[in-house]
Amino acid sequence: MGRGLLIGLWLLIVSLVPASAQDGGSAPDSSEVSEPDAYVVPIHGAIDRPLAVYISRSVQRARADGVSFVIFDIDTFGGRVDSALEITTRIGSLTDIETVAYVRVRPEGTGVSWSAGAIISMAADRIYMAPGTSMGAAAPVLQGPGGGQEAASEKTVSAVRTQMAALAEKNGYPRAIALAMVDADVRVLETLVGGERRIVTGEELARLQEEAEAGGPNVEVESTISEEGKLLSLTAGEMERYGVSSGSPATFDELYGELGVEAERVAELAPDSADRIVSVITGSAFTSLLILAGLVALFLEITSPGFGIPGSVAVIAFSLLFTANFMLGRVASLELLLFMGGLVLLLLEVFVIPGFGVAGISGLVLLLSSLILSMQGFIVPEFDWQWDLLNRNVLLVLANTVGAFLAFAGFAYLFGRTDMFSRLKLADTQETTAGFTVQTNEVRERYLGRTGRAVSTLRPAGSADIDDERVSVESDGEWIDAGTEIEVIRVDGNRIIVRSRS
Repeated sequence: MGRGLLIGLWLLIVSLVPASAQDGGSAPDSSEVSEPDAYVVPIHGAIDRPLAVYISRSVQRARADGVSFVIFDIDTFGGRVDSALEITTRIGSLTDIETVAYVRVRPEGTGVSWSAGAIISMAADRIYMAPGTSMGAAAPVLQGPGGGQEAASEKTVSAVRTQMAALAEKNGYPRAIALAMVDADVRVLETLVGGERRIVTGEELARLQEEAEAGGPNVEVESTISEEGKLLSLTAGEMERYGVSSGSPATFDELYGELGVEAERVAELAPDSADRIVSVITGSAFTSLLILAGLVALFLEITSPGFGIPGSVAVIAFSLLFTANFMLGRVASLELLLFMGGLVLLLLEVFVIPGFGVAGISGLVLLLSSLILSMQGFIVPEFDWQWDLLNRNVLLVLANTVGAFLAFAGFAYLFGRTDMFSRLKLADTQETTAGFTVQTNEVRERYLGRTGRAVSTLRPAGSADIDDERVSVESDGEWIDAGTEIEVIRVDGNRIIVRSRS
């Protein structure tokens, strides 16, 4: 049964892999080129953690194979800031291989390199853009409570702005262009400084004008590229004009000509099946499914004797979740220790400690914490985008936990008479009609019909002496003064009911 469930889940994952991810690229597959001189690495769609891992592996392979060029085929609206910065680091590590960012027009694409895509492009040694494409608008944004986007804090913007400036300086791109793509407060101008054309910010222009007044080179403003209050985005022609892009080849063949590479010696490193499956598993929808299925199965397994189908489902679900996130670099020993510790505490609470108290709550908190940490690459958030990611992960896990409890309650209601749920409820009920009472029959017969005297005023409860024994009694609704003779007329559980004999 466990094997059948695993096969079924595997087929479901494969069926969810987008068909577009299985299409071939514009260059031959790497297996078809014996000694490639250049690799084409596609960066299409959202920038996320699986893509960052795929880029890292592609960079390692390019270095191992000793190619001369790595061409990043970029077509994206952007994505996660942390993944984009990780990708720029991987690209920058190729110091002995020339890197090229190529933004082209694809039939199924958008022809843009915006947001995180612009950051990645700036990391390459050279940028080429096909006619009709654009680049820019790289300011980091966060997902708001209502699902919309809102601007990140100055701390996050400053971090990305500094990184963009560093990449531009490293690769010889106009620093002002890079800054204006991230920060809407940056003004960019095209100037002539001593006859030399320069792209400068408003602050740099003011400094140059002060130097000109002190006898420095003459400064003339040619045009304003970007005013304050808007993020900079440029077309392919503008990028080439301002010295960011090295050219505007319309096709890969034209690009190969620009680079001096033979098309027959260019191969594409496309994501393989493992990359696509990991991408699906770590997506929000499938992650929710795994958490929900795993928690429901775990609750069912804990309440059932032995180890059966629910346990197998829980093992499969959590194994897929942790393994996929381990491949993305999110899972380390901490997450596994938290998960195992939480599981042990839950088992102790169910099988050893009566009730559900500190151990059970602590175990559930540890288990949920491990799931949250497994979906992010940090423990303590530092930037706004990290807080935003943490909030989304917490909401995702909590929502699925609530759903798991509701599903478990549904199973208990529908299958409450099965052995699986027998340990969660009383096997029998003790009805008074069947002779069950808090007091034994001997105690009941001992007091019933006896007489005595009220020691305190009964209004209606108080104490009385019955056969020289001080007991707590209740009147049958009447007010009985102290010292009045009383008679026991009924014993109801722990209650001894009396009435006045006067």
